[in-house]
Amino acid sequence: MEGDDEQPQGLAELQLSQPAEGATDPPSRGANRIVEFLRSSKHRGRLLGLLLVAATFIAYLPMWRAGFIWDDDTMLTGNHFVQAADGLRWIWFSTKLFDYFPATFTTLWLEWRLWGAHPLGYHLVNVCLHALSAVLWWRVLTRLKTPGAWLAAAVFALHPVNVESVAWITQRKNTLAMVFFVLTLLWHLRFEDTGRRRWYGAALGAFALALLSKTAVAPLPLVLLGLAWWRRGRVERRDVWRSVPFFAIAAGLALVTVWFQYHKAIGPGIVRTDSFWSRLAGAGWAVWFYLYKAVLPLNLVFVYPRWRIDAANVLSYVPGLLVVAGLLLCWRYRRRGGRAGLLGMGYYVVMLLPILGFLNIAFMRYSLVADHYQYFSIISPIALATAGITTVLGSYGKTRTLLKAAFGGMLLMALGILAWRQCAMYAGIETLWLTTIARNPRCVIAHNDLGVALLQQKRTDEAIAHFEEALEIQPQDATARINLGSALLQKGRVDEAVAFFEKVLEGQPEDGITSATAHKNLGWVCLQNGQVAEAVRHLQKALETQPDDATAHNALGKILLQQGRVDAAMSHFRKALEIRPDFVSAHTNLAGAFLRKGQAREALAQSQTALKLQPDNPQILSDMAWVLATGPEASVRNGAQAIELAQRANQLSGSQDPLILRTLAAAYAESGRFAEAITTAQQALRLAVSQSNAVQAGMLRSELKLYQAGSPLRDPGPTNGAANPNHP
Repeated sequence: MEGDDEQPQGLAELQLSQPAEGATDPPSRGANRIVEFLRSSKHRGRLLGLLLVAATFIAYLPMWRAGFIWDDDTMLTGNHFVQAADGLRWIWFSTKLFDYFPATFTTLWLEWRLWGAHPLGYHLVNVCLHALSAVLWWRVLTRLKTPGAWLAAAVFALHPVNVESVAWITQRKNTLAMVFFVLTLLWHLRFEDTGRRRWYGAALGAFALALLSKTAVAPLPLVLLGLAWWRRGRVERRDVWRSVPFFAIAAGLALVTVWFQYHKAIGPGIVRTDSFWSRLAGAGWAVWFYLYKAVLPLNLVFVYPRWRIDAANVLSYVPGLLVVAGLLLCWRYRRRGGRAGLLGMGYYVVMLLPILGFLNIAFMRYSLVADHYQYFSIISPIALATAGITTVLGSYGKTRTLLKAAFGGMLLMALGILAWRQCAMYAGIETLWLTTIARNPRCVIAHNDLGVALLQQKRTDEAIAHFEEALEIQPQDATARINLGSALLQKGRVDEAVAFFEKVLEGQPEDGITSATAHKNLGWVCLQNGQVAEAVRHLQKALETQPDDATAHNALGKILLQQGRVDAAMSHFRKALEIRPDFVSAHTNLAGAFLRKGQAREALAQSQTALKLQPDNPQILSDMAWVLATGPEASVRNGAQAIELAQRANQLSGSQDPLILRTLAAAYAESGRFAEAITTAQQALRLAVSQSNAVQAGMLRSELKLYQAGSPLRDPGPTNGAANPNHP
């Protein structure tokens, strides 16, 4: 805790009863020390701070078993820039990522080095940040002399609406930005109280970091002006000048974020087609919706039903007019008790401004409101309510301490239980979407994404049912059509799948990700049917729409390599790796292209990179061993290393892959261990015959004769365009 001279206020001012008259037993020395410890405001503050942190951790205990959900892959587990050693360069100084939140991505980059793909660490850090924010809010409210400051901070810590921000790893944006946001307020207040410019510099730096974590905190300069008015009854010229750097930083980074949203996160997709007037009316709805959930946090949903607002209906504007009327009423009575209400309501509306719908946000495709949107604003109604309750209960004379403790204890217990229950929703992706469907049965994205999760688990029939349900709710949903088509392909219902892909192309402009995906899928189907030219056409069409689609570049490169167009294929593999440097398939395919050109060293370099990314991939191990054992250049061959790699590949494949055994036999022969080469080649031959693979059996018989004659195998190079002739 901080060592300033503030007197903590809060839930229960710890008071010790005095000994009754006539008591003859003096307290022990240990008891005296405890009494002195608790009477010290410094020690009492530390105790209350620890209690606040402990309560937060208890409420969020279910998160220790939680996993990754929804777009955590985009943010973390599938984000190359977070995982790459040089990722910070791209995070801070490029437009490669979908959002410019470099401070947030930096924390994830650091944590990836600590716990990798294990979710517990990320959840733990989110809870720590949330608990720290609660403690900092306590200090800010105490400095503002707000009654019930500790209780307000505790309610913030345990409020179930905040669970979405804490339990969803992607919302590290919120939890990290909040810490810097509250530090900005605290240090700016210290600057005003002490006049020390170092606190002003610290506040400005903290605000910059808050914006670099998430720019939803951009309205904070308005809050600083509001606090100046609250404390002095007016906004002075010096307050305005002090706020100018804050406004400048906020405006600059807000413009950067808007660019990223419209060019990266959203792209050519359509979020909303409604008019400004519809959005204006919806903003009023949103304010009251969030206030309702703050006061009565029941039936919280990950994706709420999307509103339909009739801008032509005068009644649609009533909620917004009520907000304005409330602010005007507080202004009218600002000298007679309305100041607190005006500051509280003003703060609440101002901090909601970025998410009220005037700007497009990618998530608003699915819902115009979300629990995590009010993370920065919810402290206002909490502080107003707890201040009012504390003031009322404080008027009850001798019983005030007992009443405060009883009421506060029951309130926090209820909120803690609700938060605990809400945490269960975020246990995993399947639980998340099943709970969402239970509370919002017509949620298309829930059905669609649950179907994807089931499809990845090979539960194809269940996945198809959810895709069909999504299309029944929203027949024109292109994503559901594509996913249903993909599921039907897995079932072997190719003609039905193709019909869905073609339907997507009929209804979508040729500039969206859905049309690109449809072209890719049709390209795959054409390739399977031997329609190579059509496959190439579809993949090229996909790349016209989405030129940064690494999988499309890789797929097109493979086809070109099979056609013998090596240089063209290599350009696509290189482009895929430029987009996704951790794309293992592109590395192995580029290695095959290098082999086609007789560049064994370059091929080995690509295979080594692929092996670093997937060290237990038997295919990559076998490919490397093949080049080391059979390469035409003596300087490239290394029999001992080839044996080591091939043995590991053979172990991982359970000694049941004849081609890996073929590689191991060649490695033994390169090292002069012909007896083992013969035995291994014979084992491979028996497996090939048992699998009725005449081509493999023929190759193995020829090579077996070489080994029996005491000659190693030399590979003249691929003749069929495969990445490795050992795996045609």
